[in-house]
Amino acid sequence: MAVSFLSYFLTLSIFSSISFTHADSGIIGVNYGRIANNLPSPEKVVTLLKSQGINRIKIFDTDKNVLTALANSGIKVVVALPNELLSSAASDQSFADNWIHANIRKYFPATEIEAIAVGNEVFVDPRNTTPYLVPAMKNIHNSLVKYNLDKSIKISSPIALSALANSYPPSSGSFKPELVEAVIKPMLALLQQTSSYLMVNAYPFFAYSANADKISLDYALFRENAGTIDSGTGLKYKSLFDAQIDAVFAALSAVGFNGVKVMVTETGWPSAGDENEIGASESNAAAYNDGLVKRVLTGNGTPLRRGDPLNVYLFALFNENQKPGPTSERNYGLFYPSEGKVYDVPFAVGEMRSTPVKGNRSQVHEAHEGETWCVSNVEAAKEKLQAALDYACGEGGADCRPIQPGATCYQPESLEAHASYAFNSYYQKNARRIGTCSFGGAAHVVTQPPRYGRCEFPTGQ
Repeated sequence: MAVSFLSYFLTLSIFSSISFTHADSGIIGVNYGRIANNLPSPEKVVTLLKSQGINRIKIFDTDKNVLTALANSGIKVVVALPNELLSSAASDQSFADNWIHANIRKYFPATEIEAIAVGNEVFVDPRNTTPYLVPAMKNIHNSLVKYNLDKSIKISSPIALSALANSYPPSSGSFKPELVEAVIKPMLALLQQTSSYLMVNAYPFFAYSANADKISLDYALFRENAGTIDSGTGLKYKSLFDAQIDAVFAALSAVGFNGVKVMVTETGWPSAGDENEIGASESNAAAYNDGLVKRVLTGNGTPLRRGDPLNVYLFALFNENQKPGPTSERNYGLFYPSEGKVYDVPFAVGEMRSTPVKGNRSQVHEAHEGETWCVSNVEAAKEKLQAALDYACGEGGADCRPIQPGATCYQPESLEAHASYAFNSYYQKNARRIGTCSFGGAAHVVTQPPRYGRCEFPTGQ
């Protein structure tokens, strides 16, 4: 299908009703856990993060060496008040004030602390910490207000999916009844009051490994699959991750907090595991994280919340050799302690703009900016692709001469191929800036040069 510049003007009235919000792509961060005795120093870790274009991390405490190393690095960090301090923070405002002064105010703003995770998966903690959660969150927030930090730093608390009583189908998502009045509603009211978001830890690996006879591996790994239909909404799901997050959204709606946003503070897939940990492998881990990053790149939300970009923190930065439990617990890392990659994951997403690194695992290579391309999303409706193509070649200013009849990239004569060329031209022309390869979900970034017939896609204009 050849691009007609006349068609751009003919479809302009149609296009005006379609919103292409180029700046709404989600973000990708990485959890920096340190339960190991062989990790590089925090200073070396900051260098590694910057070399990979990773500019958001989450840690599980407020370690002074880490926070000092992050100062003036441009890397944003989510810190944590550990579960063992919840009781003290809940019962004593002065304790919360002192904690904020010593662990947050001392480092901010040179260290860009953007949120505090008050506790972690409190509802599954073996100690009875649940009653302390909301009082601790309120006192920590009061302390932020006292030091004029509340406008810069959010508070929340990561919950595990085990806080849900139902999660399938997604539309039936609901919180466990015993948690709703006691802690869920008060916590959500606080998050709403402070314009914060619910932190959620979601691991499709656990669901797949326990139900491999019922769940398709392709569905769990973001690969092409037939998908599943939610009988309650009629929505189609192509990934287990989307289904899990929408179950949380449904649960929020069920308790009257539909407007609370969600951030996925942990998700990942192990590269090794015990014999009974079905699916734990390096190739599956690479597929999951690669697929997840591409999902974030689209700028789209989940089927239930299309307008909400996905904000996700991968777990984890390193393999951690002292973590207890099954083998998988020590093999979630993207990197070995030597700083070599366990497998390649393209961090060209949201505000992270490096590209995947090829090479051996024993060394870290500098990522070369520019080695990304923008192509059409084959799952997008033809009408959306055509409207986006017309925009790119018209108002967007893409160079679409090579896809005119008889030109070098006219063949293959397909909407997908022509749209990809136009989208890439627009993306490169705009210096691969954040959000310039979205087109309302009609396009996404790839890290291998596209090939359509003999047509070559440039990396710069």
